[in-house]
Amino acid sequence: MTEEKTKVKKSTKKSNPNAKWYVLNIRTGYENSIQKEIKQRAEATGMEDKIVDILVPVQKKIFVKKGKQDVKEEKIFPGYILIKMELDNKTWDIVTNTEGVRGFVKTDKYPKPLAESEVTAITKFMEVEQPSYKTSFSVGEAVKITDGAFADFIGSVKEIDTTKGKIKVLISFLGREAPVDLDLSQVEKL
Repeated sequence: MTEEKTKVKKSTKKSNPNAKWYVLNIRTGYENSIQKEIKQRAEATGMEDKIVDILVPVQKKIFVKKGKQDVKEEKIFPGYILIKMELDNKTWDIVTNTEGVRGFVKTDKYPKPLAESEVTAITKFMEVEQPSYKTSFSVGEAVKITDGAFADFIGSVKEIDTTKGKIKVLISFLGREAPVDLDLSQVEKL
């Protein structure tokens, strides 16, 4: 059955050469619910062949809070979603009359379709294997080391490496400033 559904979806997408990618400006924080609502409205009106795909661009990020790591999806463009559709009066009405949709991103009066290469670049960016760390620390900020050999030391942030989840903290040790490399989970804000 899964193969059947996949074939149907692929054939639907290929059968509409007039469908293009557009950007919708929407109410921030409601990306997933608006995506779902537009899909339901398209199905209810029999327009699935014209409103082909809706994409909420997200990327996985590692959040460190109180020494614990948590992987969450973060929206790449909060307040915007991508929609692949054939633009006509009916599809325009379905999309623009959905609650939370502010409108299409336009040049002059008309929505401008995205180049296929831009959509490909966005989807590749979404598929980045290793999630990067999301941190609220900033260089120069005072922090407390919570774990490891220097637990309970207070220092200031010298460098942050969000790709590796590392932070370099300057501490006062034996009368000198010494840099210490730590995981983001080993420090907290003062």
